Amino acid sequence: MVLEGVEGAGKSTQARMLGDWLEACGIPFTLTREPGGTEVGEAIRNVVQDRPELTIPPETELLLYLAARTAFVKEVALPVLERGEVLIADRFSLSTYAYQGYGRGLDLDQVRRMDRFAAGGLAPDIYLVLDLPVEEGRARQKAAGKREDRLESSGEGFLEAVGKGYRELARTEENIRLVDARGTPLEVHTRVREVLRRELPETFVICKD
Repeated sequence: MVLEGVEGAGKSTQARMLGDWLEACGIPFTLTREPGGTEVGEAIRNVVQDRPELTIPPETELLLYLAARTAFVKEVALPVLERGEVLIADRFSLSTYAYQGYGRGLDLDQVRRMDRFAAGGLAPDIYLVLDLPVEEGRARQKAAGKREDRLESSGEGFLEAVGKGYRELARTEENIRLVDARGTPLEVHTRVREVLRRELPETFVICKD
């Protein structure tokens, strides 16, 4: 499963809370992030997100993310799934569609084709998109004292296009579910649990509150 959403929506917090829930349920899992989870993925993450002084063309940005994804799939995702564990990822292919497709304006069909190659056709059982207005997400980050990364500093218009992309993709893709990300982390986590129990009962039926 993959947690997605705009900046400040609470993906990392919800991923940790989800991991705590699965641990309490006795369900084996691996919690990771993408790009990241591998040495090359973390190195690429540093370039595309933590170097705001760099001017990176949208096509280059796309190719860097896809390069990280290939390593992630081969070194992290496939071994976890082969062990029969639940994989919880903070971002995956849907981020590429939203950020590089809708946000950067690259041709979405071409982005999809390239992503299928990079990911080897791997797709999650479910995407949980934490749905939050862009301005609220930015306010959360400012209150937390978080420094903007290169993507976050791309401007309000870019981030609004990303948020719109997530909502439009949720209307057309079968494995995407929007989760209201307003409220406290616990309130959002309760909504996440409800969605997982409804959509993946064979995995989460054993989990109690």
